Amino acid sequence: MSERKILWIIKYRPKRVDDVIGQDEAKKTIISWLTEWAKGRIPYKKALLLYGPPGVGKTSLVEAIARELNFDILELNASDYRRKSDIKRIVGTAATKKPLLKKGLIILLDEVDGIDPKADEGGLEALVDVIKNTINPIIMTANDPWKEQFRVLRELCELVDFKELTENQIIALLQKICDSEKIYCEREALRWIASRSMGDARAAINDLQAVAEGYGKVTIGLVRAIVRGREKTINIWRTLNEIFYANQAWAAKKAVTQSEEDYESLIRWLNDNIPKKYSDPLDLFRAYDALARATVMLSRAKISGEWGLLSYVFDLMGPGVSLARRSEEILKTRYGFPDWIRLMAQLKPMREEREKLAEYLSYRILASKSTIMNEVIPYMMLIFRNPSDPVIAARLALGYNLSKDMIKYLAGDNTENVIRALEKIKRARPEEVGKETKRGPEKREARKEKSSKGLDYFIKS
Repeated sequence: MSERKILWIIKYRPKRVDDVIGQDEAKKTIISWLTEWAKGRIPYKKALLLYGPPGVGKTSLVEAIARELNFDILELNASDYRRKSDIKRIVGTAATKKPLLKKGLIILLDEVDGIDPKADEGGLEALVDVIKNTINPIIMTANDPWKEQFRVLRELCELVDFKELTENQIIALLQKICDSEKIYCEREALRWIASRSMGDARAAINDLQAVAEGYGKVTIGLVRAIVRGREKTINIWRTLNEIFYANQAWAAKKAVTQSEEDYESLIRWLNDNIPKKYSDPLDLFRAYDALARATVMLSRAKISGEWGLLSYVFDLMGPGVSLARRSEEILKTRYGFPDWIRLMAQLKPMREEREKLAEYLSYRILASKSTIMNEVIPYMMLIFRNPSDPVIAARLALGYNLSKDMIKYLAGDNTENVIRALEKIKRARPEEVGKETKRGPEKREARKEKSSKGLDYFIKS
């Protein structure tokens, strides 16, 4: 097979942990957990459950970590090996055998949420038994692990959250592939593909390859004609209809438990669409009261790990909202997207700028991005948005060589004042340097004293 015919999702699959895009917290958790196994210490939780949307690197990260930590890996798709007999024969046997040459054996079960508790009766119970008795690390992946049937599995596992990839992260990945393949690509074309992938890197790479191999280039005209967006809204309309128009409590609860939408997003959809269906004030009060209680229960379940509370979440989100309507009338107003989604879209450029600023500063001051975002940027914003003294902000901008976009993000309405102060400092700087040179060795001790005061002197001077 020629090099050109290899699927790019295979050709460019991450080989090292650093090749996996983002997911810093997940990387730390998995590496720390597997390191315990490598040292011969079995962790309290013998299995990990990695969850998140498709195409964000769950399987790829496990494979890369296994390679770097010198683990063997047995990879199975739980959708294909989901019967009780299969799990006992294959997974159960592997869970009790140690490899001869490697530090350990990772049993990786992909798409564990594909096990149907009714069609594959006994499959989940067999998997739970294997986890309890394993002498090897077991890692499972799932898109949605929150359904009630997986409650026992969740309690046995340490949950690891994988975030949806940002548009900029996917664009960078696609650009890297185009550079490697020496294919002409337009930046706007890559942005179009990334925006329609909905955070799925695998889907974005497939779309890129389809255009590139078909036409030898990737232009905005081609991708607009070929690449279609992924539909994720059909299910939510059906879920909302089944909740609002349910005549029985069980039907409303079923709509929640079988929805493809995650529960936090479903709460947002219900929150913004209840007034579009209920007009009676008492109906609205009862529906929002049930939804508020569902939010509290979901938060408690996540914080405490008591996943049995999800049963109350389902009851309150489904029957609680549905049966809140006592009047016969139901409004015909069309459903709308939650304001939260529109707000996140509007704030997207700001979030991306904050990400770039945090990444830039993390290299300059040797701190993690999360530390920069949580502890450094808020204080810098206070300094940059202080209209009474833009010189301090200008000195920081000069010292860290911040771009105008970074200054604009930090300073907000005070941007012009900071930039004027910065230009003034830049113009005056050659004269100051000249004066400093002429002062000679007699001022050396004074300069040492000033430099020893560090940032305090830098800001106050």
